[in-house]
Amino acid sequence: MSTATDTEAPPARPAGGLETGVPTLPQLLVRWERAAPGTVALREKTLGRWKEITYGEWARTTRMVGAGLAALGLQREDRLGILSENRPEWFHACLGAQGLGAIAFGVYPTNAAAELAYQVEDSGARVLVAEDQEQLDKAVEILDRCPSLEHVIVVERKGTVGPAYADPRIVHWDELLRRGEEALGADPQRWDRELDRAGPDDPAVIIYTSGTTGPPKGAVLTWRNIVAAIRIHACYFGVTPSDEVLSYLPLCHVAEQVMSLYDGLGCGVKVNFAESVDTVNEDLREVRPTLFFAVPRVSEKILANVEMKVADSSWFKRANYRVWRRVGEWLARRRLARRPHRLAWYEQPVYLLAWLFLFRSLQAHTGLSRVRIGLSAGAPIAPEVLFFFRAMGVPITEAYGQTECTGMATANDVDDFVLGTVGAPFPGVEVRLAEDGEILVRGDNVFAGYWCRPEATAETVDADGWLATGDVGEWVADGRLKITDRKKDIIITSGGKNLSPSEIENKLKVSPFVKEAVVIGDRRKFVSALIQIELDTVSDWAKRRGLLFTTYRDLAEKPEVHELIEGVVRAANDEMARVEQVKAFRILPRELDQDDGELTATQKVKRRIIAERYEDLIEEMYGA
Repeated sequence: MSTATDTEAPPARPAGGLETGVPTLPQLLVRWERAAPGTVALREKTLGRWKEITYGEWARTTRMVGAGLAALGLQREDRLGILSENRPEWFHACLGAQGLGAIAFGVYPTNAAAELAYQVEDSGARVLVAEDQEQLDKAVEILDRCPSLEHVIVVERKGTVGPAYADPRIVHWDELLRRGEEALGADPQRWDRELDRAGPDDPAVIIYTSGTTGPPKGAVLTWRNIVAAIRIHACYFGVTPSDEVLSYLPLCHVAEQVMSLYDGLGCGVKVNFAESVDTVNEDLREVRPTLFFAVPRVSEKILANVEMKVADSSWFKRANYRVWRRVGEWLARRRLARRPHRLAWYEQPVYLLAWLFLFRSLQAHTGLSRVRIGLSAGAPIAPEVLFFFRAMGVPITEAYGQTECTGMATANDVDDFVLGTVGAPFPGVEVRLAEDGEILVRGDNVFAGYWCRPEATAETVDADGWLATGDVGEWVADGRLKITDRKKDIIITSGGKNLSPSEIENKLKVSPFVKEAVVIGDRRKFVSALIQIELDTVSDWAKRRGLLFTTYRDLAEKPEVHELIEGVVRAANDEMARVEQVKAFRILPRELDQDDGELTATQKVKRRIIAERYEDLIEEMYGA
């Protein structure tokens, strides 16, 4: 593990606090129930219509779920898994279990049965909540080989009846509520009585890491960690009950838990659940959130969709887009040159014209017209993508964190940031660089350790509480942190040059025609890349040129598509030093897939698997 150095640490931001003490999420829910029982807290979209849930209704349902779980035998420090898309029942199950002192964890709905079995066995879960028939089928498949698993609760009844689901260990959601209601009828304080037994360092949730370099590990977050994240959002970002968020990224991910569940209860943010992963664009337009979090892939997809829509429009609209986008970029450059980033009085009429002729329609199309705090995190993002959003008047900035520090370490100010950096440390969070450049973090946000892995915990957090993130960075202007790359991903060419593959990959992924890029070059004499094309945008491009194709592979093998991507590579190379330039590339013959082990549940590339699986393409590039 890297050792910390005392030099180069930036000045700390002024500290603040939400309140004294360390409340739990169930305790915060009960406080909202007492203070504002009729206030809308959650909104769920079903069959195209939004249904509102007040704090009072949220608390009552959660209380019944908790009492029902207790009736099933769930106790303090037991584990409960949730295999579901984002929906109110996810919150009810999580908080109902946590109110009993149990520990909740989420499982990605896209995970296969084998991955589900791994997490259930690793955690020793006694209860699993499954969303519907698809998820229940996975649970039934593993039920007999996971001895700790005693009950599976299925939320949606449709399709879950018949001999295949007659196992007495399977309980339907309405039956759980009925048991909870009966238990509360006999003892109304059955669930509330447990709330005050929780301590600040008690485990609250397990969040499994993405597993890019090996099996996922369960990171244990305590109530102290969770409240530290709430305080950061409340004090630094000024999140209030007037804010709204769209919950669409998986709740298994720490960032989505912070933005929706933690902010929802800690700051009073109204949480809107997306109807499905396929309706996110439409849901964004309807909700128009004031808080917006996106991993780089989402931001890149929004940019690609805009470019595709413009390409399909009339010549007049294309010309209008080019003119006013350039004006927006000119204004953005001028604004970024000032501290804080504000328009001068004589620039405001120009922005108003740009807003009338372009930005208004772009913001309405993307659903980002009301965003006042936009964050990008989870992976490095190309500065060009953030600059696009700034040019169109959407304030998205880059932040940095990981599961092991509750998703919170550094961030750029909305009105004072530097492109290409992840900002300065949050109040109460210490950040240092080790001698080899590894980023070290210390504070109340640093997790308690990996579940049942004391050796891995000791390798990650030292005796002084410093978390070794595995990321490499450097301090730049005004104490801003710049992420270089993952420590294990740094490329050292045969000529001895150290290169950051993510920076090169981001240059390529700025193009709307590139979905994924995997840079190769470790111990090689030059840099090469495996490229996965963006099927939607390249298909649209091909159709407009009259190219006929049937499948992804057929399209990827077209000489015209190779020429298109060659142009993308040339444009990216023009912005890079000679040693970083991609000298050869191959288009992947098929899309990367989580089911094939090529991507994690968070859609991160497993580099080692890709290198092994496409060894012939790689050797072909270097052999040539």
